[in-house]
Amino acid sequence: MAPNRLLNLILNDSNFSDSDDELEIFQAVATYESERDSSSSRNRRTVINRNTFGAQNRLFDDYFAYLRSPNAADVARLLAVGELRGFPGMLGSLDCMHWEWKNCPTAWQGMYTGHAHKPTIILEAVASYDLWIWHANFGLPGSHNDLNVLDRSSLFDEVSLGRAPPVNYTINGNEYNMGYYLVDGI
Repeated sequence: MAPNRLLNLILNDSNFSDSDDELEIFQAVATYESERDSSSSRNRRTVINRNTFGAQNRLFDDYFAYLRSPNAADVARLLAVGELRGFPGMLGSLDCMHWEWKNCPTAWQGMYTGHAHKPTIILEAVASYDLWIWHANFGLPGSHNDLNVLDRSSLFDEVSLGRAPPVNYTINGNEYNMGYYLVDGI
């Protein structure tokens, strides 16, 4: 397939990435290939003008989007997806996991040793269906169970202060105004 024809197919495909950088790189490669095939053996360099400031901003936004609290639009999206999946009112999945701490100081081993009989550090995280992690609490001793971790977590601070985003849904004819998290073993 000729590179220009392939380029037109990709550019007209609505599922292709919206990134201008990717399109520009692909277009430069396709143009280079078509010129290389039609010209003599001379060497040419193609200059790609990169928008580094825009790329830096996108990288920054993508990197720090993980641990920001959901705003009203995020909550609406999470609730809509939860309802589509059969869980109206669900804001995400909450779980705690124990990470083994191989080099735990001897003086701290009693506090960090729990049911695993080895020192562990607990990670509490809330994730959405698309693995957007919007809450994490890391570093509590492994001797805590999930309820103790949740008690020490900042996850419900906004709810306790009355600043949680408004959530309204109905299950079996009952109206609820607080979201919930899917958990296991708590």
